[in-house]
Amino acid sequence: MKVPETHGSYGASLFDIKWKQKRKSILDRDQNKCVICQDVHGLQVHHRQYHFINRLNRFKEPWDYPNELLITLCEVCHKRGHRKYKIPTKYI
Repeated sequence: MKVPETHGSYGASLFDIKWKQKRKSILDRDQNKCVICQDVHGLQVHHRQYHFINRLNRFKEPWDYPNELLITLCEVCHKRGHRKYKIPTKYI
């Protein structure tokens, strides 16, 4: 089975109300600060792991991840992390 290189409509999913609510809960939990550098500007919620659903041949929706797999990062730390580390994909 060939796994897609990208999350397809992932970018569009970020406008969904379910993601906006999940994102807000993670930002609130992390006190609206980057967990690495404590910056409060350009905050993004980062998935520490991706889940690919084999039977559906697609990734989970961004809001369907447990909170412990999501962290708040500033844009700089987020970009640095993606350059330095490959985010693991779990096949479920």
